[in-house]
Amino acid sequence: MIENNKIILFDGVCNLCNSAVQYVIEHDKNNVFKFAALQSAIGEKLMKERGIDASQIDSIILIEQGVAYYTKSTAALKIAQSFGGIWKLAGVFHWIPEKIRNWVYNYIADNRYKWYGKKEACMVPDPALKSKFL
Repeated sequence: MIENNKIILFDGVCNLCNSAVQYVIEHDKNNVFKFAALQSAIGEKLMKERGIDASQIDSIILIEQGVAYYTKSTAALKIAQSFGGIWKLAGVFHWIPEKIRNWVYNYIADNRYKWYGKKEACMVPDPALKSKFL
């Protein structure tokens, strides 16, 4: 069920984003996260429900059910902090104004296809990971 999970919406054709999703899956020891591509029907539905303009956010959204949703650098920091341990230190970056953090985030996001490439279609999870995807 997704009620108790945090949902990560990601760019399903981006190689960098897909690698990040794989990293999160490996480090999600408490099975907190579920995933959906922004381009998927469920991704589009979740964005529409929250009034998120898909033309403005094209890389990452973290949805905490019944709490809020986060985008860009804030989403990335909250995801990293959830791993615990040394990752909790990512919280210090919240002290940097969001406008500055998002400038760096946007620079990487704007160049991700050039630097890392992209797929022709969204990733299809293998059977072992299917339960992690909406």
